[in-house]
Amino acid sequence: MKTVLTTLAVLLASLPAQAASFSDNPIVYFAVTDRFANGNPGNDHAYGRSADPEGGDIGSFHGGDIAGITEKLKAGWFKELGVNALWITAPYEQIHGWVVGGKQQFRHYAYHGYWALDYTTMDANMGTREELREMINTAHAQGIRVLFDVVLNHPGYADLRTLAEYKVPVLWPGHEQATLRDYHSFIDYNNFEFKQWWGPDWVRAGLPGYREGGQDDYTMQLAYLPDFRTESGKAVDLPPILQRKNDTRAVARPDTTVRSYLVGWLADWVREFGVDGFRADTVKHVEPASWLALRAAATEALADWKARHPKQAIDDAPFWMTGEAWGHGPERSSWHDAGFDSMINFDFQHRAGGGWKAIDGVYRQYAQLLGQGPRYDILSYISSHDTSLFPRDQLKHGLSALLLAPGGVQLFYGDESGRLPGTAPAGDEQQATRSDMNWTSLDSAMLAHAHKLGQFRLRHAALARGEHRLNSEAPYAFARVTADDRVIVAPDAQGAITLKVHGVFADGATVRDAYSNQIYTVSNGAVAINATGTVLLETTTP
Repeated sequence: MKTVLTTLAVLLASLPAQAASFSDNPIVYFAVTDRFANGNPGNDHAYGRSADPEGGDIGSFHGGDIAGITEKLKAGWFKELGVNALWITAPYEQIHGWVVGGKQQFRHYAYHGYWALDYTTMDANMGTREELREMINTAHAQGIRVLFDVVLNHPGYADLRTLAEYKVPVLWPGHEQATLRDYHSFIDYNNFEFKQWWGPDWVRAGLPGYREGGQDDYTMQLAYLPDFRTESGKAVDLPPILQRKNDTRAVARPDTTVRSYLVGWLADWVREFGVDGFRADTVKHVEPASWLALRAAATEALADWKARHPKQAIDDAPFWMTGEAWGHGPERSSWHDAGFDSMINFDFQHRAGGGWKAIDGVYRQYAQLLGQGPRYDILSYISSHDTSLFPRDQLKHGLSALLLAPGGVQLFYGDESGRLPGTAPAGDEQQATRSDMNWTSLDSAMLAHAHKLGQFRLRHAALARGEHRLNSEAPYAFARVTADDRVIVAPDAQGAITLKVHGVFADGATVRDAYSNQIYTVSNGAVAINATGTVLLETTTP
């Protein structure tokens, strides 16, 4: 046994080290922090947030936090998956209360991080600044970048609890007993004292004294949320609600616009903690100039943090941003010139469930698009918090399709472990995608499959950036080749097969199937393999 382990160690040591930069091969893991892991139960009910007696806790806070992510980092969960970036939901402070969810079915809290109250403070349900610092340092020590989900388009709704706590005098008596059916009857929507909320210089809100939302993407109110006036050149004071918030870190600055405040607040997280990148929400609803300003400020902030923390920095790579513009596909767009290294690819999810012949066409299309200049990237997924989960009875196929795809890839928490969907209330079916992580019912076979694919991908930027070549139709096999990296993959192969490798691996070369850990020698332009479900061929020498 000792001899076998020693031989394996030698073989692994001889494999090519990861040479590509993160931007060449992003492997992103997206965790909805509140639904992932509860590392500190003491913060579960911050701000009086509680369980939902009416709606079965579909939209309430479930307890996941930054400390839970740190626990899983220390346990090697992400490292074993080959992940090189961790995307977490926004940890800054959200509105404190709930709003009516679905068709008056559940209390919807801001557990997802999209309804900001204060961009400068930690949300107490997520943890403390010290816990965030420990999490990011732990990730960096493993070569894993940390990405924040950020929103530049809107703050949160005017919910009953937040309005009451910060004494915005627009509530009717008895609002503390509001239910799903009478919630809005306790808010005086005709009251001009709404000026004491964000204020009309900050947002469009359709409330007394505020501008209505516009008709174009940049000025509309998305889902009735207040729309930040990021395009305005007017200097503003702090919003009234933050002026009355004792624990805010926001400071009034002279000659500062809405855009400059928001950009500065978000860049401050980068400067203090070394956040490596942002996943930007609702990109097409904010003008490009604001995204360019955010990218510039965050890039400067990260360079500053790295200069002050050289031992905690992974490398000297610049700040990285990916963006969500609903419906964006694999093509290059103007958003790639607005500060974004990549754009989330909505095209892949519905195409990943096809047969390998169809998927080969997708791979070829993506590789050709990404090979054209100027350089750009995409971030593909099979499951998402705002679309759907990939069919659970096809998940092994979906993981293979995703983790072998050209361009950047994004795993959604639980795809690697068979997490099942939750309740899908009418009017907000996407809530089903955000069930709690299935720590007590992990699919071990699925997890092993994801580990092998993820580790292989991490070693081979050719999968992300290489020329795509069809090798065989039966079994389906392809090569992905760059100037300094090359692989051959048969994602659905079983038993004794012969793979042609001419033009990829030379005769006499020793290759390893990273899925079965078997070693083979190329002879007459081919390799005879005993496949165990998937074949991942790589050379054993640099």
